[in-house]
Amino acid sequence: MSAERPGTRRWRRLRYAAAAAAALFLVLLIPAREPAPPHPAKGRPFEWRQDERWEALEAGFQRARAEGCATVAIRAEELLRTGCRVLADVTARRLEPTDRSFDELERLTFELGPLVAACPGTLPGYIELVTGTRSAVKAQSRRWDMRSQATRDALYRLLYGGRGALEEAMLQAPGSAVPALVRGDDERSATPSADVLGVRIHSGDILVSRGGAPTSALIARGNDYPGNFSHVALVFVEGSSGTASVVESHIERGVAIATMPDYLRDTKLRVMVLRPRADLPRLAADPMLPHRAAAAMIAEARDRHIPYDFEMDFADHGKLFCSEVASAAYARLGITLWMEISRISSPGLASWLSQFGVTRFETQEPSDLEYDPQLVVVAEWRNPEALSADHVDNAVVDAMLEGAERGETLAYSRAGLPLARLAKASSVCLNGFGLVGPVPEGLSATAALRTRRFSRTHARIRERVLALADEFRKAHGYAPPYWELVRLARLAHAEITGGPHA
Repeated sequence: MSAERPGTRRWRRLRYAAAAAAALFLVLLIPAREPAPPHPAKGRPFEWRQDERWEALEAGFQRARAEGCATVAIRAEELLRTGCRVLADVTARRLEPTDRSFDELERLTFELGPLVAACPGTLPGYIELVTGTRSAVKAQSRRWDMRSQATRDALYRLLYGGRGALEEAMLQAPGSAVPALVRGDDERSATPSADVLGVRIHSGDILVSRGGAPTSALIARGNDYPGNFSHVALVFVEGSSGTASVVESHIERGVAIATMPDYLRDTKLRVMVLRPRADLPRLAADPMLPHRAAAAMIAEARDRHIPYDFEMDFADHGKLFCSEVASAAYARLGITLWMEISRISSPGLASWLSQFGVTRFETQEPSDLEYDPQLVVVAEWRNPEALSADHVDNAVVDAMLEGAERGETLAYSRAGLPLARLAKASSVCLNGFGLVGPVPEGLSATAALRTRRFSRTHARIRERVLALADEFRKAHGYAPPYWELVRLARLAHAEITGGPHA
């Protein structure tokens, strides 16, 4: 019997290898089991339902521009004086969240917005009124029932609404007129501190920020009370050196420690500093408690690898999402942050989030931390360019989430599944050596594909919105306000996805 020739053996091996590769490819093509239908939280998303008011505000801005700043400034200054009187009255009395004085403050804030936008010289006074209102409302809320719908609605309308009105005025002003730093209340603290961009930051302070990725906008808006923040970090200041660092949880690598320069180098569209009140009973008894909370979390992050918690389960600290870094640190020392938890009750939004791995729809959202009466707003950084990007991204996500409520899904191409699964397998190997792979730890291959689909769709809609916004600016002579951006985002969404106009 003659021996098999070498060329024949090589050919047979190639055929076997090709057959094995084809079989593996077919196996990798098998779709993953879809997540079980989610159970959204019980509740209802907040709705302004004030389209007529927004249209009236824009019409008022157009009239103010036509009148000229000399005339408008007189009216704006008069309204600012009225607002200061109402604010002084609110500060002097104990009020319930439904008190009509808050309605008057809200009315004045929105009525002033178009005037300030048309006459930026009045912006400093407007900033003082809005930040003063926030301080007064947060002080009043210390006595309110945070589980009450009336409380949540009042806090949201006055704090988020005030910020929205102020930022609309900022976006119409020349960039040089917009301060990068707006100070709040410098709550006293006994913990070590460091100067960061002109603000005295203390160990145990909490930084809430907004990232620049499309998923950051989804985190900020994906809530019954859509907000402006997508990330939470806890500050630690080393006592002897005064060096500030932060501990935070990233989707890509879990809990990590960063120097303050590294933290600030990451894209931040806005950053707010929050500090626990010094008169909280546990802090009054132990003024160094915030420092001890931050130090313990830093030590834990150095001692073990803490994965990112895609489920958003704030009760289980084996894994931590960004909000949980702060809440877990303080909970261990007896302070429960997020006095009222966040809720995600929209079925479409819950369905999308479940496809990313979220299982808890009563959780701790970054934006809601601002409303916690245990915390004081110390400062907020923003700039016009980042502010504009923030608003555009929000409008695009709002339009996309309207599609989710109509039943639109985050479909992905099955053709990309084999490669995504191989990328996930390589990531698992890299994670074992403490390295970061192409697919974040805890995120499935299908969830990664859906994330990419979401980001790419967002980018296409965003590009179209920017073009439409530029056309609006040329036609009207001013930048489109947020409600116009949402309308433009709906148009762009319909063009790109083929869906109906919302």
